[in-house]
Amino acid sequence: MSNHEQEWVSKTQMKKQMDSLQDLGMQLTKLSTDALKKIGLPEDLYEAVAEYKKITSNGARKRQAQYIGRLMRDADPEPIERYLAKLRGDNAAHNAFLQRVEQTRERLIAADDALTAFIADYPQADAGKLRTLIRNTRKEQELNKPPKNFRALFQEIRTIMDEQQNQTDDGADE
Repeated sequence: MSNHEQEWVSKTQMKKQMDSLQDLGMQLTKLSTDALKKIGLPEDLYEAVAEYKKITSNGARKRQAQYIGRLMRDADPEPIERYLAKLRGDNAAHNAFLQRVEQTRERLIAADDALTAFIADYPQADAGKLRTLIRNTRKEQELNKPPKNFRALFQEIRTIMDEQQNQTDDGADE
């Protein structure tokens, strides 16, 4: 009898696992095409998710959702979960990174010599582009204009710092 009970628990556990994988697959259907490409999904899973987005019939959507769940069993859920966590912003390391970007932007706007220090730390950065964004941001703030360049400066700094962090992470993995 105990062997049968263990099998029952095992089946329940399997069902929960399959449901969680299908739920994870359904979270993928809510992402943009660009975000899906960044995750690096297996080709068949990527195509299944893209197909799901095109379907309008409820019955067909349900079948496609089950198919995505089946494909998720073969995919590694770890990078998908990490990427979704990063998008949600519930990753403490990512939040700390965004705060560093914000602080860097504040330093760059406040002092001219901060750009020299930033370029020394991030030699791949385009100094001319940053200089222009900083100048435009300062002018924007003086004239109380909408923060278009302020945001663009943040995105540029974030991209530069993110690229260097990814290169460092890749080097540590090897």
